[in-house]
Amino acid sequence: MKTNLVALLSGIIFGLGLALSQMIDPNKVLNFLDVTGNWDPSLAFVMMGALAVSILSFHFILKRSAPVLESSFHMSKQVVITRPLVLGAGLFGIGWGMAGYCPGPAVASLGLFSAEGIIMVVAIYAGFFSHRWFAKK
Repeated sequence: MKTNLVALLSGIIFGLGLALSQMIDPNKVLNFLDVTGNWDPSLAFVMMGALAVSILSFHFILKRSAPVLESSFHMSKQVVITRPLVLGAGLFGIGWGMAGYCPGPAVASLGLFSAEGIIMVVAIYAGFFSHRWFAKK
């Protein structure tokens, strides 16, 4: 129960941060990605702030033997850059550039009941399920 409450609170704070930084506005994101046209660098400052908080937090968090509400850290053991990783990153970047949404802001935009956000989240889940289906074959 405590873990679920912390997860819910974290999600709410994350969603509010995305909304305040306007990362749930695909036009804002597309203008950030359009470095040769109508470039808007403001999201770079949002990302730098998030990166600074993450770097400082991880420095202290990873010194602990385990997280506060979990028995161990769940971190990827994979250190090799593989073809599926590169292809997945490429697809992620193409989708982000085409739609102006990455998964976090797409889910946060569901609160606005926008058709774009709903379509994007459905497309993300379609990608999850199709990958699982192809991976089994």
